[in-house]
Amino acid sequence: MNIGIVGLGLIGGSIAKAYKKYSDAKVFGFDIDKQSLSYAKLSETIDETLTDDVLLECDLVFISLYPKEAIEFLKEKANLFKKDALVMDTCGVKQELCELGFSLAKEHGFVFVGGHPMAGIQFSGIKFSDADLFKGASMVVVPPAFDDIYLLDRIRSSLKPLNFGKYSLCTAQKHDKIIAYTSQLAHIVSNAYVKSEAAQEHHGFSAGSYKDMTRVAILNEDMWTYLFMHNKENLSLEISELITSLTKYKEALDAGDEQLLYNLLKEGRERKERADG
Repeated sequence: MNIGIVGLGLIGGSIAKAYKKYSDAKVFGFDIDKQSLSYAKLSETIDETLTDDVLLECDLVFISLYPKEAIEFLKEKANLFKKDALVMDTCGVKQELCELGFSLAKEHGFVFVGGHPMAGIQFSGIKFSDADLFKGASMVVVPPAFDDIYLLDRIRSSLKPLNFGKYSLCTAQKHDKIIAYTSQLAHIVSNAYVKSEAAQEHHGFSAGSYKDMTRVAILNEDMWTYLFMHNKENLSLEISELITSLTKYKEALDAGDEQLLYNLLKEGRERKERADG
């Protein structure tokens, strides 16, 4: 099988390494950044450069670009995908991209599937990529149809070398709504949390809770600004709900209301336990 990977950052590079390590597929890759592409070749992360001619022969194509660039790539290269090739993006927002991908797939005869691997680290770039980055992680899949058993089986078998632990199927709309809470809000909270003056004096006073809260404060602001703005309605609602909840804790503290504070903490613990099953 020929694998094409467009974008050789953390995710694209990790996908390439996984197929090299856990399959006998031939891996072709491309990145607009010449240093990343050279590194991918020298480190044998990819076998060869992905060109337009090679793209015509790829059975499986991953588009691991920022959403805006992924959309542009789909528009420019849709006529070059092999007939019935499986084309999947790895972007953090889905509605605009999937709408375009599904439409172009029907027009040109390939199969487009939205994808979002729930894996990553706080660092970006191919030098941090890892063949086992996705091992045991969840993969969110947005298929063009939910009753096509053949396609769902094809997706699972095609992605086997990535060693995902779970697959979650949903619509593009549901993906963007839930991801606003599980990922995007967490990044904003972490990023805002470290703006306290106390953060500059945390050494010697911080342990696991501080590390957990601040891990994703180190982010790629170019990428996350785009993701946040393209899901702004869902994310704004989540921020409003959080502000409402935090206000209740503040009011309990300001009023010296120990019972209210106790009840809020108890409610939060119980909701966490229910959410985690």
